[in-house]
Amino acid sequence: MFALRSASRALPRTTRSLSTNCIRRNAQPYTSISSTWRQVTRKPAAAFSTYRSLKQTEGEVNGELAAKLESEISLEKDMRDPNSFPAHLKEYLDNSPYTLEDTAGKEEVVMTRKFGDEQIRITFSIDDINHMDEDADAMGDQSLMDEMDDPADMPTDTQSGGANTKGAINRGRTSDGNFRVAPEDKIAPADREELSDEDDVEEPEPSFQAHLNISVDRPGKGVLEIDAIAQDGLMVIENVNFFKDKKLLEPGNTELANTYTGPPFGNLDEDLQVLFEKYLDERGINTTMALFVPEYIDFKEQKEYMGWLSSIKNFVE
Repeated sequence: MFALRSASRALPRTTRSLSTNCIRRNAQPYTSISSTWRQVTRKPAAAFSTYRSLKQTEGEVNGELAAKLESEISLEKDMRDPNSFPAHLKEYLDNSPYTLEDTAGKEEVVMTRKFGDEQIRITFSIDDINHMDEDADAMGDQSLMDEMDDPADMPTDTQSGGANTKGAINRGRTSDGNFRVAPEDKIAPADREELSDEDDVEEPEPSFQAHLNISVDRPGKGVLEIDAIAQDGLMVIENVNFFKDKKLLEPGNTELANTYTGPPFGNLDEDLQVLFEKYLDERGINTTMALFVPEYIDFKEQKEYMGWLSSIKNFVE
Protein backbone atom coordinates (compact mmCIF):
# COMPACT_ATOMS: atom_id res chain seq x y z
CA MET A 1 0.00 0.00 0.00
CA PHE A 2 2.79 2.44 0.88
CA ALA A 3 4.68 1.61 -2.41
CA LEU A 4 1.61 2.28 -4.56
CA ARG A 5 0.92 5.54 -2.75
CA SER A 6 4.55 6.72 -3.26
CA ALA A 7 4.54 5.73 -6.94
CA SER A 8 1.32 7.64 -7.64
CA ARG A 9 2.73 10.79 -6.04
CA ALA A 10 5.97 10.52 -8.07
CA LEU A 11 4.17 9.87 -11.41
CA PRO A 12 3.84 13.57 -12.50
CA ARG A 13 7.53 14.15 -11.84
CA THR A 14 8.35 11.04 -13.86
CA THR A 15 6.21 12.21 -16.79
CA ARG A 16 7.98 15.56 -16.91
CA SER A 17 11.34 13.87 -16.72
CA LEU A 18 10.46 11.48 -19.52
CA SER A 19 9.29 14.37 -21.75
CA THR A 20 12.53 16.23 -21.24
CA ASN A 21 14.50 13.11 -21.94
CA CYS A 22 12.61 12.62 -25.22
CA ILE A 23 13.54 16.13 -26.39
CA ARG A 24 17.13 15.68 -25.41
CA ARG A 25 17.32 12.06 -26.52
CA ASN A 26 20.61 12.55 -28.35
CA ALA A 27 22.15 14.52 -25.51
CA GLN A 28 21.24 12.24 -22.59
CA PRO A 29 22.12 8.57 -22.27
CA TYR A 30 19.49 5.89 -21.80
CA THR A 31 20.47 5.42 -18.18
CA SER A 32 18.55 8.58 -17.13
CA ILE A 33 15.22 6.80 -17.62
CA SER A 34 16.45 3.84 -15.61
CA SER A 35 17.57 6.21 -12.90
CA THR A 36 14.13 7.81 -12.81
CA TRP A 37 12.36 4.47 -12.39
CA ARG A 38 14.80 3.46 -9.71
CA GLN A 39 13.76 6.61 -7.87
CA VAL A 40 10.09 5.76 -8.32
CA THR A 41 10.47 2.22 -7.04
CA ARG A 42 12.58 3.23 -4.08
CA LYS A 43 11.21 1.87 -0.79
CA PRO A 44 8.94 4.53 0.76
CA ALA A 45 9.69 5.98 4.15
CA ALA A 46 7.56 4.90 7.10
CA ALA A 47 4.50 7.06 7.71
CA PHE A 48 5.05 6.93 11.46
CA SER A 49 7.97 7.38 13.77
CA THR A 50 9.70 4.26 15.10
CA TYR A 51 12.14 6.18 17.26
CA ARG A 52 10.40 5.41 20.53
CA SER A 53 9.92 1.68 19.91
CA LEU A 54 13.56 1.33 18.87
CA LYS A 55 14.94 3.21 21.85
CA GLN A 56 12.49 1.95 24.52
CA THR A 57 14.01 -1.02 26.35
CA GLU A 58 11.34 -1.73 28.98
CA GLY A 59 7.59 -1.28 29.49
CA GLU A 60 6.33 1.86 31.16
CA VAL A 61 3.09 0.20 32.35
CA ASN A 62 4.82 -2.71 34.11
CA GLY A 63 5.19 -0.88 37.40
CA GLU A 64 1.59 0.34 37.40
CA LEU A 65 0.29 -3.13 36.52
CA ALA A 66 2.40 -4.77 39.23
CA ALA A 67 1.13 -2.28 41.82
CA LYS A 68 -2.49 -2.97 40.85
CA LEU A 69 -1.91 -6.72 41.09
CA GLU A 70 -0.36 -6.27 44.53
CA SER A 71 -3.41 -4.26 45.57
CA GLU A 72 -5.70 -7.07 44.43
CA ILE A 73 -3.61 -9.62 46.33
CA SER A 74 -3.81 -7.57 49.53
CA LEU A 75 -7.56 -7.17 49.13
CA GLU A 76 -8.05 -10.91 48.68
CA LYS A 77 -5.87 -11.68 51.70
CA ASP A 78 -7.97 -9.34 53.83
CA MET A 79 -11.08 -11.24 52.78
CA ARG A 80 -9.64 -14.73 53.31
CA ASP A 81 -6.29 -16.15 54.32
CA PRO A 82 -5.22 -18.42 51.42
CA ASN A 83 -2.96 -20.46 53.71
CA SER A 84 -5.73 -21.26 56.18
CA PHE A 85 -7.63 -24.47 55.44
CA PRO A 86 -11.28 -24.15 56.56
CA ALA A 87 -12.06 -26.25 59.62
CA HIS A 88 -15.30 -27.68 58.25
CA LEU A 89 -13.54 -28.94 55.10
CA LYS A 90 -10.80 -30.54 57.18
CA GLU A 91 -13.39 -32.17 59.40
CA TYR A 92 -15.12 -33.74 56.42
CA LEU A 93 -11.88 -35.11 54.96
CA ASP A 94 -10.77 -36.46 58.33
CA ASN A 95 -13.98 -38.45 58.67
CA SER A 96 -14.52 -39.37 55.03
CA PRO A 97 -13.57 -42.71 53.47
CA TYR A 98 -12.53 -40.80 50.34
CA THR A 99 -9.00 -39.67 49.56
CA LEU A 100 -8.81 -36.27 47.90
CA GLU A 101 -6.28 -35.56 45.14
CA ASP A 102 -5.75 -31.86 44.47
CA THR A 103 -2.90 -30.66 42.24
CA ALA A 104 -2.00 -26.97 42.40
CA GLY A 105 -2.63 -25.22 39.11
CA LYS A 106 -5.15 -27.82 37.91
CA GLU A 107 -8.91 -27.24 37.71
CA GLU A 108 -9.95 -30.84 38.28
CA VAL A 109 -10.18 -32.43 41.73
CA VAL A 110 -10.36 -36.20 42.25
CA MET A 111 -11.78 -38.23 45.14
CA THR A 112 -11.23 -41.99 45.33
CA ARG A 113 -12.07 -44.90 47.61
CA LYS A 114 -12.45 -48.68 47.69
CA PHE A 115 -15.86 -50.20 48.41
CA GLY A 116 -15.73 -53.98 48.41
CA ASP A 117 -14.38 -54.97 45.01
CA GLU A 118 -15.36 -51.57 43.57
CA GLN A 119 -12.95 -48.78 42.77
CA ILE A 120 -14.87 -45.51 43.01
CA ARG A 121 -13.53 -42.34 41.44
CA ILE A 122 -15.29 -38.95 41.64
CA THR A 123 -14.10 -35.92 39.69
CA PHE A 124 -15.30 -32.32 39.75
CA SER A 125 -13.94 -29.02 38.48
CA ILE A 126 -13.56 -25.55 39.96
CA ASP A 127 -14.70 -24.15 36.61
CA ASP A 128 -18.30 -24.73 37.72
CA ILE A 129 -18.13 -21.68 40.00
CA ASN A 130 -17.68 -19.46 36.93
CA HIS A 131 -21.14 -20.45 35.68
CA MET A 132 -23.05 -19.38 38.78
CA ASP A 133 -25.09 -16.72 36.94
CA GLU A 134 -25.94 -19.12 34.11
CA ASP A 135 -27.21 -21.71 36.60
CA ALA A 136 -29.35 -19.11 38.38
CA ASP A 137 -30.90 -17.97 35.09
CA ALA A 138 -31.63 -21.55 34.06
CA MET A 139 -33.27 -22.31 37.40
CA GLY A 140 -35.36 -19.15 37.16
CA ASP A 141 -36.54 -20.02 33.66
CA GLN A 142 -37.41 -23.56 34.75
CA SER A 143 -39.38 -22.28 37.76
CA LEU A 144 -41.32 -19.95 35.50
CA MET A 145 -42.13 -22.78 33.14
CA ASP A 146 -43.25 -24.97 36.03
CA GLU A 147 -45.60 -22.23 37.23
CA MET A 148 -47.06 -21.79 33.77
CA ASP A 149 -47.57 -25.54 33.42
CA ASP A 150 -49.46 -25.77 36.73
CA PRO A 151 -53.22 -25.83 35.96
CA ALA A 152 -53.96 -24.24 39.33
CA ASP A 153 -52.09 -21.11 38.24
CA MET A 154 -53.85 -20.78 34.91
CA PRO A 155 -56.63 -18.15 34.66
CA THR A 156 -60.17 -19.49 34.30
CA ASP A 157 -63.42 -17.55 34.20
CA THR A 158 -63.48 -13.77 34.42
CA GLN A 159 -66.15 -11.14 34.69
CA SER A 160 -68.11 -9.89 31.75
CA GLY A 161 -66.08 -7.27 29.98
CA GLY A 162 -62.90 -9.34 30.19
CA ALA A 163 -61.50 -7.88 33.43
CA ASN A 164 -61.50 -8.81 37.09
CA THR A 165 -62.30 -6.41 39.90
CA LYS A 166 -59.59 -4.83 42.01
CA GLY A 167 -60.02 -7.52 44.63
CA ALA A 168 -60.06 -10.44 42.22
CA ILE A 169 -57.30 -12.61 43.64
CA ASN A 170 -57.12 -16.35 44.10
CA ARG A 171 -58.93 -16.71 47.41
CA GLY A 172 -62.08 -18.55 46.32
CA ARG A 173 -64.70 -17.74 43.71
CA THR A 174 -68.03 -16.07 44.53
CA SER A 175 -71.32 -16.65 42.78
CA ASP A 176 -71.01 -13.46 40.70
CA GLY A 177 -67.75 -14.59 39.11
CA ASN A 178 -65.40 -12.60 41.33
CA PHE A 179 -62.96 -13.94 43.89
CA ARG A 180 -63.40 -13.62 47.62
CA VAL A 181 -60.75 -11.45 49.23
CA ALA A 182 -59.23 -12.64 52.47
CA PRO A 183 -59.05 -10.01 55.25
CA GLU A 184 -55.28 -10.06 55.34
CA ASP A 185 -55.14 -9.24 51.63
CA LYS A 186 -56.99 -5.97 52.22
CA ILE A 187 -53.99 -4.70 54.15
CA ALA A 188 -51.07 -3.19 52.30
CA PRO A 189 -48.03 -5.50 52.36
CA ALA A 190 -45.89 -2.83 54.05
CA ASP A 191 -48.36 -2.67 56.97
CA ARG A 192 -48.50 -6.39 57.69
CA GLU A 193 -46.79 -7.43 60.89
CA GLU A 194 -45.54 -10.71 59.49
CA LEU A 195 -43.71 -8.85 56.71
CA SER A 196 -42.26 -6.02 58.79
CA ASP A 197 -38.98 -7.80 59.50
CA GLU A 198 -38.38 -9.15 56.00
CA ASP A 199 -35.80 -6.51 55.19
CA ASP A 200 -33.75 -7.55 58.21
CA VAL A 201 -33.39 -11.13 57.03
CA GLU A 202 -30.08 -11.80 55.28
CA GLU A 203 -30.39 -13.38 51.89
CA PRO A 204 -28.47 -16.64 51.46
CA GLU A 205 -25.36 -16.54 49.35
CA PRO A 206 -25.96 -17.57 45.74
CA SER A 207 -25.14 -21.21 45.07
CA PHE A 208 -23.94 -22.94 41.95
CA GLN A 209 -24.22 -26.39 40.45
CA ALA A 210 -21.19 -28.59 41.02
CA HIS A 211 -21.07 -31.35 38.42
CA LEU A 212 -19.73 -34.69 39.59
CA ASN A 213 -18.62 -37.55 37.39
CA ILE A 214 -18.86 -40.74 39.44
CA SER A 215 -17.14 -43.86 38.13
CA VAL A 216 -17.66 -47.28 39.74
CA ASP A 217 -15.25 -49.85 38.31
CA ARG A 218 -15.67 -53.59 39.05
CA PRO A 219 -12.93 -55.86 37.64
CA GLY A 220 -14.23 -58.04 34.85
CA LYS A 221 -17.75 -56.54 35.02
CA GLY A 222 -17.41 -53.11 33.48
CA VAL A 223 -17.82 -49.53 34.60
CA LEU A 224 -20.91 -47.72 35.87
CA GLU A 225 -20.72 -43.98 35.31
CA ILE A 226 -23.13 -41.59 37.00
CA ASP A 227 -23.36 -37.87 36.31
CA ALA A 228 -24.75 -35.93 39.27
CA ILE A 229 -25.15 -32.36 40.48
CA ALA A 230 -24.39 -31.21 44.02
CA GLN A 231 -26.15 -28.03 45.09
CA ASP A 232 -27.66 -26.75 48.34
CA GLY A 233 -27.05 -30.07 50.08
CA LEU A 234 -28.79 -32.12 47.41
CA MET A 235 -27.23 -34.79 45.22
CA VAL A 236 -29.26 -35.00 42.03
CA ILE A 237 -28.57 -37.72 39.47
CA GLU A 238 -28.63 -36.63 35.83
CA ASN A 239 -27.47 -39.69 33.91
CA VAL A 240 -26.55 -43.32 34.55
CA ASN A 241 -24.34 -44.95 31.90
CA PHE A 242 -22.91 -48.45 31.76
CA PHE A 243 -19.84 -49.59 29.83
CA LYS A 244 -19.22 -53.32 29.70
CA ASP A 245 -15.69 -52.74 28.45
CA LYS A 246 -13.83 -49.91 30.17
CA LYS A 247 -11.59 -49.57 27.12
CA LEU A 248 -14.46 -47.60 25.62
CA LEU A 249 -13.62 -44.81 28.06
CA GLU A 250 -10.05 -44.48 26.86
CA PRO A 251 -9.32 -41.15 25.07
CA GLY A 252 -9.70 -41.36 21.31
CA ASN A 253 -11.86 -44.48 21.26
CA THR A 254 -14.19 -43.99 18.29
CA GLU A 255 -16.55 -46.82 19.28
CA LEU A 256 -17.94 -44.82 22.20
CA ALA A 257 -20.01 -42.56 19.94
CA ASN A 258 -21.92 -45.59 18.62
CA THR A 259 -22.40 -47.36 21.97
CA TYR A 260 -25.75 -47.48 23.76
CA THR A 261 -25.10 -46.48 27.37
CA GLY A 262 -28.61 -46.14 28.77
CA PRO A 263 -31.81 -44.07 28.66
CA PRO A 264 -32.26 -40.59 30.16
CA PHE A 265 -32.42 -40.93 33.94
CA GLY A 266 -35.74 -39.07 34.15
CA ASN A 267 -37.36 -41.71 31.94
CA LEU A 268 -36.70 -44.47 34.45
CA ASP A 269 -39.33 -45.77 36.86
CA GLU A 270 -39.48 -43.59 39.97
CA ASP A 271 -38.74 -46.52 42.27
CA LEU A 272 -35.67 -47.31 40.18
CA GLN A 273 -34.52 -43.72 40.45
CA VAL A 274 -34.85 -43.86 44.23
CA LEU A 275 -32.80 -47.06 44.36
CA PHE A 276 -30.00 -45.45 42.36
CA GLU A 277 -29.99 -42.59 44.87
CA LYS A 278 -29.71 -45.11 47.71
CA TYR A 279 -26.93 -46.85 45.77
CA LEU A 280 -24.89 -43.62 45.88
CA ASP A 281 -25.81 -42.87 49.48
CA GLU A 282 -24.53 -46.27 50.53
CA ARG A 283 -21.16 -45.37 49.06
CA GLY A 284 -20.92 -42.04 50.87
CA ILE A 285 -22.15 -39.94 47.96
CA ASN A 286 -24.82 -38.18 49.95
CA THR A 287 -25.96 -34.89 51.46
CA THR A 288 -22.69 -34.43 53.34
CA MET A 289 -20.69 -34.70 50.13
CA ALA A 290 -23.18 -32.43 48.35
CA LEU A 291 -22.37 -29.76 50.93
CA PHE A 292 -18.61 -30.39 50.85
CA VAL A 293 -17.95 -30.26 47.09
CA PRO A 294 -19.22 -26.70 46.37
CA GLU A 295 -17.44 -25.43 49.49
CA TYR A 296 -14.18 -27.03 48.40
CA ILE A 297 -14.56 -25.63 44.88
CA ASP A 298 -14.96 -22.14 46.34
CA PHE A 299 -11.85 -22.62 48.52
CA LYS A 300 -9.68 -24.01 45.72
CA GLU A 301 -10.79 -21.43 43.16
CA GLN A 302 -9.81 -18.64 45.56
CA LYS A 303 -6.43 -20.25 46.16
CA GLU A 304 -5.78 -20.69 42.42
CA TYR A 305 -6.82 -17.10 41.78
CA MET A 306 -4.32 -15.84 44.35
CA GLY A 307 -1.60 -17.92 42.71
CA TRP A 308 -2.57 -16.50 39.32
CA LEU A 309 -2.30 -12.94 40.57
CA SER A 310 1.10 -13.59 42.16
CA SER A 311 2.48 -15.32 39.07
CA ILE A 312 1.55 -12.44 36.77
CA LYS A 313 2.88 -9.89 39.26
CA ASN A 314 6.24 -11.67 39.37
CA PHE A 315 6.25 -11.84 35.57
CA VAL A 316 5.70 -8.13 34.92
CA GLU A 317 7.93 -6.84 37.71
